[in-house]
Amino acid sequence: MKTPLLQFTDKGIYCKQADVYLDPWRPVDKAIITHGHADHSRWGNKEYITHHKNIPIISHRLGEIKSTGIEWGETFTINNVKFSLYPAGHIIGSSQVRVEHKGEVRVFTGDYKTEDDGISTPYEAIKCHTFITECTFGLPAFKWLPQQEVLSDINNWWQENKNEGKTSILFGYSLGKAQRLLKYLDTGIGTIYTHGAIENMTEVLRPLASFPPTKLITKETTKKDLPGNIVLAPPSAHGSSWIRKMVPYVTASASGWMTFRGARRRRAIDKGFVLSDHCDWQGLLSSIEATGAEKVICTHGYSDIFSEISARIRL
Repeated sequence: MKTPLLQFTDKGIYCKQADVYLDPWRPVDKAIITHGHADHSRWGNKEYITHHKNIPIISHRLGEIKSTGIEWGETFTINNVKFSLYPAGHIIGSSQVRVEHKGEVRVFTGDYKTEDDGISTPYEAIKCHTFITECTFGLPAFKWLPQQEVLSDINNWWQENKNEGKTSILFGYSLGKAQRLLKYLDTGIGTIYTHGAIENMTEVLRPLASFPPTKLITKETTKKDLPGNIVLAPPSAHGSSWIRKMVPYVTASASGWMTFRGARRRRAIDKGFVLSDHCDWQGLLSSIEATGAEKVICTHGYSDIFSEISARIRL
């Protein structure tokens, strides 16, 4: 029986022919890493191969590691298996992995989005025989508005809060979402303050993209400094003692999950902005079609539902 070029194991996606893993979730000797989020780049691997823009990110998160940086489209060969990385558009330095061996081509997307956010290298569709796609938001209910509309709404919300003398607290993941928000916040409205986790990661990314200035919230920051300004914070800061000095404040979260009102209620968020670093339903379908893949393997999120519905559509 022929060994699959890529197979799912208890350590992650494995290419036996090259003895290498893709985004392994347990320590391995050689790992190809799609991007810097914690569920894709874990500590403990002996060697990390990733896009060169992702190296400062994973080095910041994981500490001293042995890493090799690869450019988009650059082919590297391990045991006669050809690998190359292509833009995933998810966050800065995020990649898809193309694997080729004996005429067979498989592509693993990691996480990806098709909308150009102006920060990440835009997603590029890669022709292949087998396409391994995430489907975090693999339901027809998920349909993103153009980024600029959402970002305009966020700046209008900030201005309204300023007019009422309130501090705007905007929650977003410290790697990726926070920088996407920061890039487009209107500094003409006020000052952008940051939580330490976001400030530290943004400093790592500043050499790779242009961002407006920020001010780190410290013990010296007082309640009188904040009204009318905006604070970027990770979701974990919500409900913590850290935000008590910001009263009176209004909270908001930027996430694809804000599609559902119930998600906002459960998180006790005043306002939800639907902005995701993943594909929506149509983005997933168009991506699959563009690859020309004969076989599609779905992972994460609504994988079973997406597989069933999308298969009927493709028929």
